[in-house]
Amino acid sequence: MAETVDELTVEYKEDELITVKELDKEVLTKGAWATLMFRYQDWDRKKEEYGPEKYTIRRYQKRNGQYQQKSKFNISSKDQATSVINTLQKWIKD
Repeated sequence: MAETVDELTVEYKEDELITVKELDKEVLTKGAWATLMFRYQDWDRKKEEYGPEKYTIRRYQKRNGQYQQKSKFNISSKDQATSVINTLQKWIKD
């Protein structure tokens, strides 16, 4: 568990292998509820290499001094990320 927003990560390690590698992180909001966006890659066990970049938006709630994940939205490809960006830009213009 993380006590600060800066400690939050999507990186995950099994034994000594990093199976989810965090490439970048952007803090969108801080406070009792924090929203972060991560860029990451999953380890492909068959190919023994990291797969394509993926993106996730996660919401955390701070309780008893610890941040706990409450929700997430995974963006599984660059095409899907582009669609989300284009839609948001269209809505913001209106």
